[in-house]
Amino acid sequence: MSHHGLVPRMEPYATSIFGEMSTLAMQVGAINLGQGFPDTDGPHEVKQVAMAAIEAGLGNQYPPVHGLPDLRAAIAEHQQRFYGLDVDPQTQVVVTTGASEAIQSALLSLVDHGDEVIVFEPWFDIYGVGIDLAHGRRVSVPLRPPTFRPDIDALRDAVTDRTRLILLNSPHNPTGIVFTRDELQAVADIAIENDLIVLSDEAYEHLWYDGHPHVPIATLPGMAERTVSIGSAGKSFSFTGWKVGWATGPAHLIRAVRAVRQHLSYVSGGPFQYAIAHALRMPDAYYEGFRHDLQAKRDLFTAGLRDLGFTTPGSEGTYFLTTDLGPFSEYADGLEVARELPHRAGVVAIPIQVFCDHEGIGDRSLRWAFCKQPEVLGEALQRLRGAT
Repeated sequence: MSHHGLVPRMEPYATSIFGEMSTLAMQVGAINLGQGFPDTDGPHEVKQVAMAAIEAGLGNQYPPVHGLPDLRAAIAEHQQRFYGLDVDPQTQVVVTTGASEAIQSALLSLVDHGDEVIVFEPWFDIYGVGIDLAHGRRVSVPLRPPTFRPDIDALRDAVTDRTRLILLNSPHNPTGIVFTRDELQAVADIAIENDLIVLSDEAYEHLWYDGHPHVPIATLPGMAERTVSIGSAGKSFSFTGWKVGWATGPAHLIRAVRAVRQHLSYVSGGPFQYAIAHALRMPDAYYEGFRHDLQAKRDLFTAGLRDLGFTTPGSEGTYFLTTDLGPFSEYADGLEVARELPHRAGVVAIPIQVFCDHEGIGDRSLRWAFCKQPEVLGEALQRLRGAT
């Protein structure tokens, strides 16, 4: 019997740009503005709930397979509170090991061999993995620089009789754009006209700035019955290591997601589920303060990069800011810059081109994570200044 190792369709994913750049950051002592995680913990009261649950023996053994009932109730309350969406916690919610598992479970359960999945490009790397794991076919619709706004005509032209699903991400990683209501309505119209499912990655739903509010596509007419919405406790409460996420949607689609998800991690994060149920019920002041804190960090870092000669459309949401190559334009492309910056400047960024299928979309763009303390961002800017 021959053992060839990794199957060919998974070869493109054998390494991750995040793993590569984070390893490089550790090796050379660079400031890691590549991977999207904050450098401070979330609310202390949420940590206390988790610690109390552990001490009381709550969740230390397997929690219910589809999620702690109180957490599913809190997720349903959150959807109603913020978006006016009526969700049945018994049949329309599933708790997952982070938003990543929710996305992969949805793709594995809803996409069959040869089905086409439309993604906006640049796309987050796990989308490509999930589509290939499901034996689907990725169809990329570019968000073109410098504004990265969606091209609705290109989206419409991308739909074929093999199209099964549109994978939407807003607020959008890596570009930092937030789809407007009109843009979302145009996507919704295409989904309804062609009877498509929408998988809506809303991991950054509470991270929007400057009057660019997040609008869940499920709130638009005719979309609640065809949309699976993904949420992330890690991103909303700054506990990325806890890996608690969820999916909500119509019962028949969530039933499908549950069927696959239970065979992946089965369950996870028992005590953390108690803590996140508490977190979701925190007052509006938490969510507003969290957003304003990140907006101030974004403003600090944006101004600093522009002073150094980088051009950016700005960030309307997420942890991320996209720029051109700025003072490092002598390099061939963003990947070359990203690999040299840790050595030359002691700072790590992510090249956008690794999230693209088409040339010219992200070849000369970088993604920077600004979810760090102001003094860290200031030090990163100082290092970049010294390298120009």
